[in-house]
Amino acid sequence: MASSSAAGAGSADSTAARRNNKRPKYSKFTQQELPACKPILTPRAVISAFLLVSVVFVPIGVASLIASRNVVEIVRGYESMCIPENVTDKVEKHMKSPIYVYYQLDNFYQNHRRYVKSRSDEQLRDTSDESSTSTCKPEDIANGKPIVPCGLIAWSLFNDTYSFSRDNKNLTVNKKGISWKSDREHKFGKDVFPKNFQNSSIKGGASLNESIPLSEQEDLIVWMRTAALPTFRKMYGKIEVDLNEGDKISVTLKNNYNTYSFSGKKKLVLSTTSWLGGKNDFLGIAYLTVGGLCFFLAMAFTIVYFVKPRQLGDPSYLSWNRNPGGH
Repeated sequence: MASSSAAGAGSADSTAARRNNKRPKYSKFTQQELPACKPILTPRAVISAFLLVSVVFVPIGVASLIASRNVVEIVRGYESMCIPENVTDKVEKHMKSPIYVYYQLDNFYQNHRRYVKSRSDEQLRDTSDESSTSTCKPEDIANGKPIVPCGLIAWSLFNDTYSFSRDNKNLTVNKKGISWKSDREHKFGKDVFPKNFQNSSIKGGASLNESIPLSEQEDLIVWMRTAALPTFRKMYGKIEVDLNEGDKISVTLKNNYNTYSFSGKKKLVLSTTSWLGGKNDFLGIAYLTVGGLCFFLAMAFTIVYFVKPRQLGDPSYLSWNRNPGGH
């Protein structure tokens, strides 16, 4: 009996030991015992917070709007089939260099799941992965050979061209440095060259020079960074001379890119920049809206605080004191 009792006690001790081993290690973080700040939202604190937000946000909104309004843009739509090759635009306000040339597409869904997946990042980076085209269908192989670069994104490369002149003198468009440096150095290989590109039965867009590596094909690099929205702008190049007010810019358009099949629209945009970037009023309006709303709430709470004050922590406002007979 004694040995049996000892064995039972030993078994109970081992069970307790196992239970203790399974217990999580004690810490103030897991037990939610860390010191915490629990501010009391008094009327003065709330009013001060709203005023602080309005004082900070309103000037930022005004500065953002001024910066956006100082950006000068020339926008020309040319999706019509019968647009003449040569058009003239007048500079309404002095444009300081560099002047960025963009093409804008409307109703083009580069964020479509099937379209976004139709590419091979491995192939773009390394020559040893040229045959890695399994994710590029239907533009993966042409004439029995892999396409480099493969996929629908590269296949549909934008191929309209623009040239500019002022007073019968050509304006040079610099196409160097228009893509992200990180893309050129890390996503597109210096020893990867286009092969068998646009050789399928249907040609999608621009062709590529097979003697230039992908890391230097900046039009392709810009196009391959897909847009999130159906209306987007992409960099075409830079004009690195000032344009004066009243100058007449002659533009020669090569209207090659087919947007008619999906009711798309095309625009040519010449734009300067500010410290905030391009022309975009949304950020300034958003700051002004939030700042104005906070100022309105601060004034409303101030009026209520002075017109109908109440003592902080007054127990008479508790529900069971306001309605003693209720449950």
